[in-house]
Amino acid sequence: MTATSIPVIETERLVLRGPEPSDYPNFKHTFSSYRSRFMGGPLNAYETWMLYAAEIGHWQIRGYGMWMIHDRTTDATLGMAGGWQPAQWPEAEIAWIIWPETAGQGYALEATHAARNYFYSSLGWQGAVSYLDPKNLNSIRLAERLGAKKDAEAPTVDGHDVCYRHPSPAQLKNSQVSDGIELEIRSYTDPLFTPKGYALD
Repeated sequence: MTATSIPVIETERLVLRGPEPSDYPNFKHTFSSYRSRFMGGPLNAYETWMLYAAEIGHWQIRGYGMWMIHDRTTDATLGMAGGWQPAQWPEAEIAWIIWPETAGQGYALEATHAARNYFYSSLGWQGAVSYLDPKNLNSIRLAERLGAKKDAEAPTVDGHDVCYRHPSPAQLKNSQVSDGIELEIRSYTDPLFTPKGYALD
């Protein structure tokens, strides 16, 4: 699968496109920073380069992967979200990371919701998991807002993570969880809406 054949997903505020070489500086900045501490970082220059190469290659090997999240108006990159299952991953994962300077605006929820819908409707996935660091409370809360629940019986990647299992397509259809996600996303696009507290990406 080439960069031009990776599907493009558009939402109210975002455009999700396959990772390209021009996106690497923002990726490197984030994964070499404290922001990546729950995803194996901070990484050195070589490790960051290898991980980004893996992000691009994952699409070739698996036929799906992580999209680069772009602001629909400015085209600036905001983070990444999508599917991830490298070698030794027990199950296909829905993962995300938002750049430090763009966190707290609901982009991760909007992007992961769109990515999951694509995997379910276009690729026929019947479920997915997210492997999270138990200390990463923001990501755990986001997983819970997506309707995922901790699965204590599921195998983990290395024994130091927790597995959150996403609802199946049938469980999501016309559900309170799905309606709640759509309502929260719309709230971020409403100029009259003032959120209480801090969006947990």
